[in-house]
Amino acid sequence: MAVRKITEYPEPVLGIVGKPVENFDADLAALCDDMFDTMYDADGVGLAAPQIGLNLRLFVMDCDGLKLVAANPEIVSTEGEQSGQEGCLSVGKVPAVVVRGAKARLRAQDLNGVWFEQDAEGYAARCFQHETDHCDGRLFIDRLPKLRRDMVVKRFKKEKSWK
Repeated sequence: MAVRKITEYPEPVLGIVGKPVENFDADLAALCDDMFDTMYDADGVGLAAPQIGLNLRLFVMDCDGLKLVAANPEIVSTEGEQSGQEGCLSVGKVPAVVVRGAKARLRAQDLNGVWFEQDAEGYAARCFQHETDHCDGRLFIDRLPKLRRDMVVKRFKKEKSWK
């Protein structure tokens, strides 16, 4: 198990639709262990493979008591609406208010390749949608109005120059 380097905006891999996970083996399990270690080290609640530079449809999460690995994820349905602060490890955790579904149903494969569906609401539903967006080559800032998006990017770049 190892902590990997988090890929940051505007790296191209963050804007590419991930390739499907095809091999459900010990290498995938080790990768997921690394992803959990990386996520916990960065105080995150979710981490997608593109965030560590891998063009794969894969994410891990541990949010509101729901811990899982999701390979080849898709959001089957959403219901209602929630609006709240959202940040991202790949955008320096600079937050912005994003509107998402209040409830979400995720369809994905587990570490053994078995398909499952999982329902969540609130913060966990937000995490499902955020991490699946990463697998689709989309960042939360892509969901913001242009002015707000530009402000988040400017703040992120400013904070990066301080380090």
